[in-house]
Amino acid sequence: MPQQNIYPNSSEQMQFQHKITLLLLVDRIQIPISNNQITKFALEENYMNFYNVQQYLKEMVAAGFLDTSQDGNTTRYTLTDEGLKTLKTFASYIPPYLKGRIDKYIEENKGSVKQDLEIIANHFFQHDNEEYVVKCAIYEEDNMLMELSISVVSKEQAISVCTNWKNNVKDIYPKIIDILLKQKADEKGE
Repeated sequence: MPQQNIYPNSSEQMQFQHKITLLLLVDRIQIPISNNQITKFALEENYMNFYNVQQYLKEMVAAGFLDTSQDGNTTRYTLTDEGLKTLKTFASYIPPYLKGRIDKYIEENKGSVKQDLEIIANHFFQHDNEEYVVKCAIYEEDNMLMELSISVVSKEQAISVCTNWKNNVKDIYPKIIDILLKQKADEKGE
């Protein structure tokens, strides 16, 4: 069945294809990816310019297709359920050669993206309860060792938790594990 052209001009069609391509990149890398890493893909592949990437990311966040989290000064993107649904609906608009370029980029760069993520501390504002949520995690290879979500009342507290997690995780992680295991041992009467 031939694809129906849902856009009146080729400029709108190209913008649509660029956005769907960025959604595919974020989906296929399967870990939160930074703005810089997304931009690097677009520029290295001569696919779109810096300003278009920033505009499209902003529009897709506003539309609810991408979610953001902060890691210090770094914005990271993940696909929302709505973004995944949209991607599945329109993935056929991405030419096979471009899907191949995305896969090649991910294969060559996932290690550096992943290395940035072994110790994670992100914060974001929750509008429904007007608090900041801090998500902290430790990964070893593909295995999550620990993940914590903490609500705090101010952005300053959120930043402080993120900084302290990153700077002290080697001390914090074993203490938490020790406390959790000790409680279990105490319950057994050991």
